[in-house]
Amino acid sequence: MAEPLHWWIIFNVFVLVMLALDLGVFHRHAHTVRLKEAIGWSIFWVILALLFNLGLYWFWPDGQGGYTPAQAGLAFFTGYVIERALSFDNIFVFVVLFSYFRVPSQYHHKVLFWGILGALILRAIFIFAGVALIEKFHWTIYILGVFLIFTGIKMALAKGTEVHPERNPVLKLLRRFLPVSKDYVEGHFLTRIDGRLLVTPLFIVLMMVETTDLVFAIDSIPAILAITTDSFLVYTSNIFAILGLRALYFALAGVMDMFHYLHYGLAAVLVFVGVKMLLDAGWDYEIRIGWSLGIVGALLSVATIVSLLRPRNPEPPNPA
Repeated sequence: MAEPLHWWIIFNVFVLVMLALDLGVFHRHAHTVRLKEAIGWSIFWVILALLFNLGLYWFWPDGQGGYTPAQAGLAFFTGYVIERALSFDNIFVFVVLFSYFRVPSQYHHKVLFWGILGALILRAIFIFAGVALIEKFHWTIYILGVFLIFTGIKMALAKGTEVHPERNPVLKLLRRFLPVSKDYVEGHFLTRIDGRLLVTPLFIVLMMVETTDLVFAIDSIPAILAITTDSFLVYTSNIFAILGLRALYFALAGVMDMFHYLHYGLAAVLVFVGVKMLLDAGWDYEIRIGWSLGIVGALLSVATIVSLLRPRNPEPPNPA
């Protein structure tokens, strides 16, 4: 851990304070998050990430972790952009899960809040494990690089993102071993009926959100490790992207179909960072962080623009 311990303490205390304010003050009462509120929160989290990024340019000690302040800022920002882009797949799955389980809209924020809190812990474990593996076993870089290229190609060849919650083994396991109440019981995760402790369907949805993020983390964290292996930069960029995921969900849930070519851009990003990881490790050819950021931004911009210029044709109605 190259960075001073107090950096980690201050950052994590800040995250906990923001989460406490979010749930205890701004979303104390369950309500449907409207578009205006979602956009406001999304902008707020982006501004916080940019201010933190600016702080890296000002306060990062020259040479710490092998980076100048400018390089540290670029590494954080590139990781943040990659993670934000890859979170689009999370949003699509959240939409499917909430629809499948018919979760009332006023409970969406609660599920995502606790789901993302769990994701912060799981991703921290993934990040520290990944950095430790790369530092101890250098050859794991090759495995991660090949894995990212394979994942990117698989994503590009897929005809669309299909999610079938009913086939999820976690869901089958939970339903088999946990007694579940018939309704959402005013948004509680646990309830007691006739002296018997039951989980509510909202708890099942929460577990599905947690396992979904765990699957996506397997792609996103190696992608950021291809940009930098500094644990503090990887951790903070990932955390800021995840903190803004809830607001991004409420802002984009209704218009996800507009970005139907974005998965090609995400696939290209995964292939690029996989190739970068292999070049850095095997051929000692470094693609500078500034170039990496430019390439990632260009790939995502092209995919977004093409999606908007070539909207998906509506499906023809089924014949009567």
